[in-house]
Amino acid sequence: MFSPFWTSQVVGNVRECLMIRYWRTFAVSLAVVLSVLPVGIVRAEPPNNPVKSGAPSCARPDFRVVLDVGHTAKSPGAKSARGADEFDFNLRLAKQIDQALLEAGFAKTVLMVTDGPGVRSMYARVARANKLSANLLLSIHHDSVPDRFLEKWDYNGKLKTFSDRFKGHSIFVSDGNLDPKDSLLFGSMLGQQLKARGLQYTPHYSESFMGRWQRTLLDADAGVYRYDTLFVLKKTQMPAVLLEAGSIANRDEELALASPERQQLISAAVVDAVDGFCTAQSHKPALQIAQRAKVRHLLSAHSHRRARERTALRR
Repeated sequence: MFSPFWTSQVVGNVRECLMIRYWRTFAVSLAVVLSVLPVGIVRAEPPNNPVKSGAPSCARPDFRVVLDVGHTAKSPGAKSARGADEFDFNLRLAKQIDQALLEAGFAKTVLMVTDGPGVRSMYARVARANKLSANLLLSIHHDSVPDRFLEKWDYNGKLKTFSDRFKGHSIFVSDGNLDPKDSLLFGSMLGQQLKARGLQYTPHYSESFMGRWQRTLLDADAGVYRYDTLFVLKKTQMPAVLLEAGSIANRDEELALASPERQQLISAAVVDAVDGFCTAQSHKPALQIAQRAKVRHLLSAHSHRRARERTALRR
């Protein structure tokens, strides 16, 4: 006969051996199952584009964008197919973009609304923009067509003009700008962001039938045209781009451009383009940025001196 103590010890050892054998069998079975599963389920793969600790980023609170509202209340620009002023479209969209930029952290954004008649307002808007020490200017417009393309239609008992022949946005830069390279860079970024959201640019400005309105297409993928004589692009002392958000002469596109959904879509594209441009600017050495600021100061001083000379001659 075995003693009770010895018997309990043997039983305990047997149980321990059985448990060890059970867990070994379970572990082997689990390994077999895991070996046939897709790798992605077993372990987390590192991201395709890991964020580098030293990667440049945009200092949004310090980056200033001037949003220039195209035209004025006294010189309202083009008429839409239903008789609305372009200036009203420009102001609504610019306000939406302004809000989106502020919410994204671009705290120094300036919404610039200019008063007065056409020619005088052009000088006023450029002078004000140049005093703001901005990093970027974006002028907001809505497009029409040359008069020869317009047709007549009855809208609510009133005769209006329209053209459904063209639709889509367009982006313009000037080679006369102080920084044409960076102007084109932002224009291309903006065009790509609009394209990513399903918006198409209009190619008709590159066609010969546009006559004196024909423009050179600098970026055929993003829809950026060269328009050297645009005053607000040529005379401003920072990278500058003009966006024609779409054709309000086109009856369907007019309705789309008036919708909050389209305005929010364009605003989101602008925010992402500004952020990308701001990040790209962070690559530049501080000396290069300082030299650009110095050139702006010299140009501004030269403009003020010329203005004083013209005033003295009038006397």
